[in-house]
Amino acid sequence: MRNRKRPVIIVVGLIGAAGIILLLALLLFQTGGQKGRRVEIRMAPLSDLPADLRSAPSEVREAYRFALANPDLLRQFPCYCGCVNSGHTSNYACYASGTNPDGSVALEYHAAY
Repeated sequence: MRNRKRPVIIVVGLIGAAGIILLLALLLFQTGGQKGRRVEIRMAPLSDLPADLRSAPSEVREAYRFALANPDLLRQFPCYCGCVNSGHTSNYACYASGTNPDGSVALEYHAAY
């Protein structure tokens, strides 16, 4: 029997990767494409992800690493995958649902499937 989640994971990963590319394009547009101006892309360490996300497809891993390192940026963008009906107020809500008692980010697995 085939794993039915695999195509969904790939699609969500591709959507996440497309979102990151869109964010990079917006950042470049904001700088006016000035030569010599660098845009720093921050990524959370792989060790910040739980084991199941560390073993997810690379697109999913990188999307979560980007989201964890750039919450303020992702909060500026609405959710485009339809989960706004689930109460998501921004793209960041696809990746995180709040804060754990120990202060770490409570991950939302919506973007991993």
